[in-house]
Amino acid sequence: MTRSVRRTHRIRRTARVAGAGAAALLALSACSSSSDTDSDSAGAPSSSPKLSGQVTVFAAASLEESFTTLGETFEKQHPGTEVTFNFAGSDTLAASITGGAPADVFASASPKTMATVTDAGASAGTPATFVRNQLEIATLPGNPDHVSSLEDLTGSGLKVVLCDESVPCGAAARKALDASGLELTPVSYEQDVKAALTKVELKEADAAVVYKTDVKAAGDKVTGVDFPESAKAVNDYPITLLKDAPNTDAARAFIELVKSAEGQRVLTGAGFRTP
Repeated sequence: MTRSVRRTHRIRRTARVAGAGAAALLALSACSSSSDTDSDSAGAPSSSPKLSGQVTVFAAASLEESFTTLGETFEKQHPGTEVTFNFAGSDTLAASITGGAPADVFASASPKTMATVTDAGASAGTPATFVRNQLEIATLPGNPDHVSSLEDLTGSGLKVVLCDESVPCGAAARKALDASGLELTPVSYEQDVKAALTKVELKEADAAVVYKTDVKAAGDKVTGVDFPESAKAVNDYPITLLKDAPNTDAARAFIELVKSAEGQRVLTGAGFRTP
């Protein structure tokens, strides 16, 4: 799709030069100035191409709500485009990208998982941090077990769920536990933050350590509990254009939307912090 846009651009530029040649034949006295003008025009940077086609974005599960909103905004701003998403644990997405899965953009929940992609040479440039996220405890609605701290989760009888330590939310939870000197044995480790939160929403667990953004997105399905140790485990979220992106122009435009004031309003409204 990108190639067809560029080809159209070249055709339009050639048409302008051809038109200048015709004008020169009709007015020989203006030949020199007309030629110079068109030469400059042909060498000048062309305007941004009209975006079209599909943009495939691989994004951390915690970005689902905000990125879905931004995808809809992007499609309205650029009729003829379609944004498709693959939301999952950042480590799973990074492995898919380095394994050859076609995608245009990767937004990770941590620099560590982004490094998997950049170290493999799959990024088209230096990733940019666009938001940050902090942990929170999600409990059953109304917090019936009166959880008020991370330490409360270590009490007997509570069914607690954590993200697997291979994914950013699990690695952050491990940092918070280490900072507090606590040990916690969960009833399960989940492969992404949405799966951990779902266990509480379905009342299959009493609590989970997830992101503030996920607690906010869940509404009255859970109750959030802040804990001070979360400040020692804040995650930066980087985003990058991928080297083999099938739709480079549209991918760059989507990244710019994410980083723009409009994109930041959507993200901070979802509970993310600015970098």
